[in-house]
Amino acid sequence: MAKKQPDNTIAQNKKAYHDYFVLETYEAGIELCGTEVKSLREGRVNLKDAWCSVDDGELWVKGMHISPYEQGNIFNRDPMRVRRLLMHKQEILRLFGIVKQDGHSLIPLALYFKGSKVKMKLGLCKGKKLYDKREDMAQRQAKRDIDRAVKERNR
Repeated sequence: MAKKQPDNTIAQNKKAYHDYFVLETYEAGIELCGTEVKSLREGRVNLKDAWCSVDDGELWVKGMHISPYEQGNIFNRDPMRVRRLLMHKQEILRLFGIVKQDGHSLIPLALYFKGSKVKMKLGLCKGKKLYDKREDMAQRQAKRDIDRAVKERNR
């Protein structure tokens, strides 16, 4: 029997799935200092307003808030500092071309531990219009109603 993998997810950006169509997902490493990792182990991170950009051939995450570690004293870093993401150069250049030409965005979707490393799940996203959001809400409501009806019928 295979061992069940523990859920190592630190944080998810549920707002991204509401505001964007996620076309592709990528995995990237993230460059952190020690007190930031300890704060992540406590789950003190906010991805809600975060986005990624490519500057000088490097991928950066901006707007991500990692709360200062309580016992960190002078070693704590700025909670809103810009952090570098680690991906292969070819992937970064490909993403840069797509983002610049087509009006897509790179949005952090999740932060999780893979072994002892912290990884970020990035989404290549395209923004939703208001009518798209309404359509998604209507589809979810219809699915919920169908599930309720099936459950009631099976009683």
